Amino acid sequence: MDLGRALGWLPPDRFRTSPRAKPAALALWHDADYIAALQTAEGLGEATPEMRSRFHLGTLSNPVFPQVFRRPATGAGGVMLAAELLAATPGTIHVPGGGTHHGLPGRANGFCYLNDVVLGIKVLQRAGLARIVYIDLDAHHCDGVEHAFAGDPGVRMISVHEEGRWPFTGALADRAGGSAFNLPVPKGYNDTEARAVLEGLILPRTAEFAPDAIVVQCGADSLTEDPLSRLALSNRAYVEAIRALWPLSPRFLVLGGGGYNPWSVGRLWTLIWGVLSGQPLPDHLPPAAAAVLAGLGWQGGGRPPPDPALLTTLVDAPREGPLRPEITDRLAILRQRRPATDLTGARRSCSTGPA
Repeated sequence: MDLGRALGWLPPDRFRTSPRAKPAALALWHDADYIAALQTAEGLGEATPEMRSRFHLGTLSNPVFPQVFRRPATGAGGVMLAAELLAATPGTIHVPGGGTHHGLPGRANGFCYLNDVVLGIKVLQRAGLARIVYIDLDAHHCDGVEHAFAGDPGVRMISVHEEGRWPFTGALADRAGGSAFNLPVPKGYNDTEARAVLEGLILPRTAEFAPDAIVVQCGADSLTEDPLSRLALSNRAYVEAIRALWPLSPRFLVLGGGGYNPWSVGRLWTLIWGVLSGQPLPDHLPPAAAAVLAGLGWQGGGRPPPDPALLTTLVDAPREGPLRPEITDRLAILRQRRPATDLTGARRSCSTGPA
């Protein structure tokens, strides 16, 4: 948001502050006792032994911090508001504070305390949207979202994630009751391979479903610079996916997600907003925008400073590479697979672009 404002890309008429979702709204999917535990942990500033054992709060992966309820509830509020707005009026909304795809109904999971993805999709369903495609580009599999919609013929899930990476779900054979297409990819996954996956899996499986809404999770941890994965994408690969998917539904909701390099995260999500809002993309950042990136840090630890290009540019250089058999063979398997419950027979015309 700071980088977007420094570029002049966030005028008041294009920005809404996310509301904080109330417990009653969060109960659309989350258990009431878990929501209450989150609020209690925030008030105490720590997790009790029962909270750790029952709700996985206060663990290494789900630490208690001062806004442990308010921050995820605000992220969820933003995504739920976006879903309500899109259900009423087709268009495009970007919620970079969303994308917490690991959260489970009754416990925290993988730094995700609430699952705003699930909540947003359920709001769309409650409004009467019958066909929703969810695409997850994060380096980690969307186990919480799959848990919520496994076997739901109205939600098609497509996840591209690093194989052998936590949470160790989303195997190629995992179909989630026919609702999911999971593609684990090997280390070094590059822009060339991402393009092949986009054209060979994501676009055809999305188009054939004729969705009323598309939700895209753009976790930044698939970028080369991320310390918690071993994938090798540039931010151009995300932009290519966004541009190609955008015309396939009248409602387009773009979320953030994971990402553990502050420079690559900020650049990616600002770039996505620039594309969605029709901004000219600069070759080099103006001084005010470069100053935002220069002010970031690792917040401790001994990691090296970023490459200078991450401080002065917004768009990465291309990161092309070989198209490996691991990718082509798995795409061939997924191309032949049909959902267990197939709704694609009742096709309809989609808008050719966002409203």
